[in-house]
Amino acid sequence: MAQPADWFSTWFDSPYYHVLYKNRDVHEAQRFMDNLLAYLQPKPTCQLLDLACGKGRHAIYLNQKGYDVTGLDLSARSIAYARQFENERLHFYRHDMRDVFRPEAFDLVLNLFTSFGYFANDYENVVALRATTAALKPGGRLVIDFMNTPKVISRLVARETKEEAGIAFHITRQVEQGFLVKTIRFQDRGQEFEFVERVRALQYGEFLEYFGLANLRLRAVFGDYQLGPFDPEKSERMIFVLKK
Repeated sequence: MAQPADWFSTWFDSPYYHVLYKNRDVHEAQRFMDNLLAYLQPKPTCQLLDLACGKGRHAIYLNQKGYDVTGLDLSARSIAYARQFENERLHFYRHDMRDVFRPEAFDLVLNLFTSFGYFANDYENVVALRATTAALKPGGRLVIDFMNTPKVISRLVARETKEEAGIAFHITRQVEQGFLVKTIRFQDRGQEFEFVERVRALQYGEFLEYFGLANLRLRAVFGDYQLGPFDPEKSERMIFVLKK
């Protein structure tokens, strides 16, 4: 079954995506936000953008902390869900990260939970990063939270089956032409489904090249959600803090 180049526009908008990943750790996500806020010390007047916000779990929590937050995501289904939580200081919009949203409008942009590197053409990742940078005020900061790719590859589980809501999701993983590819097959109500996640297997050095092309200055790199130091061999994450 051929997949379109923009696999993310169909899979992330599918109800099955949310079934498969419904058990993500909300408390871990909130602790990560607390740690980031303690490190970044954003002013109460900070205009904050959650880029690729999904259903808005980070954006909603940050708004509860008192910040004016805008959430963007390509998935119409996710944005429709998130909008039930909107208030005068919390707004959600459907948007493609390759397009500039509001030039120089935000003090802080967050791109969390490996929500980067989805595009088939490598240059589009640079386009997306430049568009993100354009949304920052001069001196504004960007946080990119990405998997530590070598660590993930070293312990890749090639095959597994997960059962959620009575559906058996058969998952295979492989590295293919510079991408981490996860194929998800399942049946529901007599119908066969197949979705593919393709994330570019970006490594530390490639991110540094991207940052240079987007005129971003690297301020810090952390290796986990407790903001421990980044270790290329041991860390779970690559969490980049950048300044425009």
